[in-house]
Amino acid sequence: MASGPGYVAAAAAERGAQVTGVDFAAAMVADARRRYPGIAFQEGDAEALAFADASFDAVTMSFGMLHLANPDRAMREACRVLRRGGKFAFTVWAGPEQSRGFGIVLAALRRHGNPDAPLPPGPPFFRFSDEAECRRSLLEAGFASPQFRKIPQTWRFDSPQDLWTFMLGSTVRAGALLRAQTPQALEAIRAEVAAAVTNEVPMPAVLASATKGDS
Repeated sequence: MASGPGYVAAAAAERGAQVTGVDFAAAMVADARRRYPGIAFQEGDAEALAFADASFDAVTMSFGMLHLANPDRAMREACRVLRRGGKFAFTVWAGPEQSRGFGIVLAALRRHGNPDAPLPPGPPFFRFSDEAECRRSLLEAGFASPQFRKIPQTWRFDSPQDLWTFMLGSTVRAGALLRAQTPQALEAIRAEVAAAVTNEVPMPAVLASATKGDS
């Protein structure tokens, strides 16, 4: 689900899985097909999957949950298409106090811009960074035995501008929030981010997973 350029699909295929990648964006599907022509990718909606019940042994979503208008519906869809005992796992970023790249950018935005600029519908940025919220959401979607694990990661930069370039051009909701600022605010945010960034920035992720039970 939300297969993007296909990296997770390719990793699963390398481990012997028979993989189907689904993404809402035609451009992402085309990109994934170019990168990995041996894997099946198709356009589709994570909130309304075009697969029969109990079609898969595993479902994954890598950093896609916050791009969805209704992530709870996507969790229910993941549960529906899984066989009994099947596994669902998704990743999101840890909160900004730990994923310092986001913390730096959002602090600068609060000082110089408008953090409440309108965006397309979606969950709060760090909703699933919280263990209790992950567990509650997975249980409500029909899963059992939810697990929550922090994955340590560190981003290393050649230039202080690299974090800014990534946040502006390679993130979906954070990038959209930045692009919604005035030119003057955007430049002030960029300057503060560049001044605050070191060569290494902690960017841990959260891995949440659960199993489809008998119900």
